[in-house]
Amino acid sequence: ILPNRPDLKVVVMSATLEAEAFGKYFYNAPLLKVPGRTYPVEIFYSPESQKDYFEAAVQTVAYIHTEEPAGSGDILLFLTGEEEIENACKQLRTASMRTMREHGELLVVPLYSSLPPQQQQKIFLEAPPPRYEGGPPGRKVVVATNVAETSITIDGIVYVVDPGFSKQKVFNPRTRMESLLVSPISQASAQQRAGRAGRTRPGKCFRLYTETAYDDLQPSTFPEILRSNLSSVVLTLKKLGIDDLVHFDFMDPPAPETMMRALETLVYLGALDEEGELTEFGRKMADFPVEPQMAAVLLRSGRSQILKLSGAVLPYDARQSKKQPSDAPFHCTDEALTIIAMLSVPQCFLRPKEAQQEADAAKQKFVHMDGDHLTLMQALQVYDVRYDAYMAYKVQCGGVERAMSQWCWDNYINYRTMKSAENVRAQLKRLTDRAGLSAPSLPKNHPDFTNNVRKCMVSGFFMQVAHLLKAGVYLTTREHQTVMLHPSTVIHHKPEWVLYHELVLTAKNYVRTVMTIKGEWLLELAPAYYNLEELKDSETKRQLVRIKKGMEKKSGKH
Repeated sequence: ILPNRPDLKVVVMSATLEAEAFGKYFYNAPLLKVPGRTYPVEIFYSPESQKDYFEAAVQTVAYIHTEEPAGSGDILLFLTGEEEIENACKQLRTASMRTMREHGELLVVPLYSSLPPQQQQKIFLEAPPPRYEGGPPGRKVVVATNVAETSITIDGIVYVVDPGFSKQKVFNPRTRMESLLVSPISQASAQQRAGRAGRTRPGKCFRLYTETAYDDLQPSTFPEILRSNLSSVVLTLKKLGIDDLVHFDFMDPPAPETMMRALETLVYLGALDEEGELTEFGRKMADFPVEPQMAAVLLRSGRSQILKLSGAVLPYDARQSKKQPSDAPFHCTDEALTIIAMLSVPQCFLRPKEAQQEADAAKQKFVHMDGDHLTLMQALQVYDVRYDAYMAYKVQCGGVERAMSQWCWDNYINYRTMKSAENVRAQLKRLTDRAGLSAPSLPKNHPDFTNNVRKCMVSGFFMQVAHLLKAGVYLTTREHQTVMLHPSTVIHHKPEWVLYHELVLTAKNYVRTVMTIKGEWLLELAPAYYNLEELKDSETKRQLVRIKKGMEKKSGKH
């Protein structure tokens, strides 16, 4: 763009990026650094490696609270995720009860992305005053994910406890799986964390790893493009007319295997033809600012002139052209928009430790027996109905926004997430209208309504499917990874086939955000991907062969 628009000025701003590398990439652009006012921070390293960084972190916070002078400043502890943070908060509150009189009260505050906004605001509370006249003042400890590295500044933080880990999303091209993994931070992140202690006065940073371990850390965070699914990137480049992806000038060239997987995925989705050329369907997919699988679902949800012209309603395979299904729409554009919007924002259902039973009971109001996707759909639909009702009655005493916020709070739903989903859906609705998706949704009482919504999801996410292997254990269809349904799912029985949105690797492999489907839909809607002649011998193939025989026998009867 810049060579063609010399009048256009681009300013790249960041608190963390490698400025020299970006300046060099953008034709040796000038660099400006705006240092903030900081105070010296004393760094303490662990004398030896910690076997359990979580326990070491909790003990270090307790040590600071009891050994550092009362009232000397607040503490910021970095952990990797919600579960760790809530467990640490519970342990620290218990420990504080034993030392409160001698060392002052410890106000423990969690901070992570799915926490309700009202709860997040507690990080700005003042440290507790003395419990009695002449007693020691209290101290605040914020237990946070790496969102606290750069996104916000919390006044009063003097001590930082850094275990040296964070969660990162990593894509494995061989298994086609994107997973959140706990991994060591970079030196740049470690420096950012330490800097949090020196914002308002001199501070201390306790690194729960050795100085040698710090020296062995990567200088900077591994570039996201090297650990991400590149399907969206490749689709965008293709639409820009860039076909020579191998020689494209990436700042950090991705692995060839990752690039090939992205191309293969786009071919199966119908975005590229067998020669790697962008189809008209793929051109329309690129208009949507979502993952290609999501874009495919939206375009296949209703009848579009583009689909009629391109014949790319479903993944095309020339060897199976006679097996391609018709271009009949799924008649569920509104439902597809709602589901995709909810999948594009953080989790909406809240489950605070102190009210888990109440939260579970509230969630039951929205549960759909066929799984999490349809439960998310119903949650936003009920939210819409409630919003319209408040608008119709012109709610007073704070207005509609306050009433909706209270309704979400009462139902253990994240209000900010729902507002974001509404905005995403409105943006996508404009794009589906522009794409000419004309088929109206089926009535909810229509016998095909639920099946059509589920089939539409399969038409885009057929590569993210698992089938039951044995009691409670599932097998992903092409990668043959053993997984279990995540405990948060609303599915409490063990369906034969499930479609999942993400894989979570912890002590066990879990699939999260899960929907029940039928095995025959894979053969109907993705015949190229599930070509039985090409599938390797496996339990998946054996199950699909049995299903196909059943389908043939059933059709023969009629």
